Amino acid sequence: MQGITEFLARVAPVQTPVLVVRRAALMANLAAMQAACDAAGVRLRAHGKMHKCSELARLQVAGGAVGLCCQTVGEAEAYAAAGIPDLLVTAPVPAWGWLRLAALAGRVRVAAVVDSPAQLATASAAAGAAGVTLGIAIDVDPGMGRAGVAPALAPALAAQVGALPGLGYYGIQAYCGHHQHLPGGERRRAAHEGWSLVLRELVATLRANGLAPPQITGGGTGTCALDLAAGLYTEVQAGSYALMDVEYDECGGPDGEWPFAPALFMAASVVSAQHATHITCDAGHKALHPNGPAPRVLHPAGSQYRPAGDEHGAILPPGGVGEGDLVWLQPGHVDPTVALHDAYLVADEDGRLERWAIDARRVTP
Repeated sequence: MQGITEFLARVAPVQTPVLVVRRAALMANLAAMQAACDAAGVRLRAHGKMHKCSELARLQVAGGAVGLCCQTVGEAEAYAAAGIPDLLVTAPVPAWGWLRLAALAGRVRVAAVVDSPAQLATASAAAGAAGVTLGIAIDVDPGMGRAGVAPALAPALAAQVGALPGLGYYGIQAYCGHHQHLPGGERRRAAHEGWSLVLRELVATLRANGLAPPQITGGGTGTCALDLAAGLYTEVQAGSYALMDVEYDECGGPDGEWPFAPALFMAASVVSAQHATHITCDAGHKALHPNGPAPRVLHPAGSQYRPAGDEHGAILPPGGVGEGDLVWLQPGHVDPTVALHDAYLVADEDGRLERWAIDARRVTP
């Protein structure tokens, strides 16, 4: 691949602000993660919450992923409609969502996490009404305090799955989101090793009670090398590896350099150049989500981005760029930024563009 500067100079979108995916980098990232999982004998279940794009999801499955993770019922519906054959909802399902998941289970394999007996009962009722089987993964809290049962309570909840009609025991989920961006490889490795001791004990307890989990799912881009080496997880839920962002670039890989390259960029137009200290572009809060670090300015090189309102951002210093010119940014946090847009422009190395819909965003029926 040519350098990023040379690549971006060939890309000329007709409208801004717009997300641009570098196809060559994307495909290399997909291949690198799949190869790592294959070498470790671990299933890749790519997380669709990051890209929210059926075209990209189909590439991941065609490349060897067993299916996709979804964070919402709506994502599951979008990916099922796109023909993704195997879906796991990795966040607690609202009570209204189980009937909709059961409706999907007549066409594709569907599993979801639970962390309470009430959720099991609701899932069972929905599966029974639809005449389908829903996979159930016990969500285990690794210390995030967001959702999931304490490890000591997981066996009792797992034991209830087999007693309820319409449910199949998928296994357990142990996703350490709070480890993914820990700065420095040693700090992330120490946290991972500490949690692995707890997880090994839980798996041993489950096996001793006849509840050996068919799948142990979790992990992510930030810990993928550690997850694959631990010998615990049977599938990894990585997502951001496909496109990457500033947040992952700044925290670095567990062993230093990432095997994944930046593949997502934002083109914005300079709409005002009335100040010696900065120029104003058309990418503000509605184009770049403020969660995470600031976007990185790639062009003009050496400048910085500062938000300047809903529709505007400041580039300091101007760096020789003037009104009507393009500026290029790398998003700070990919997931929430993607959710602000309806499509990617996927760019070849010669600048040719193809539109891919971001079709798994939240919609109101």
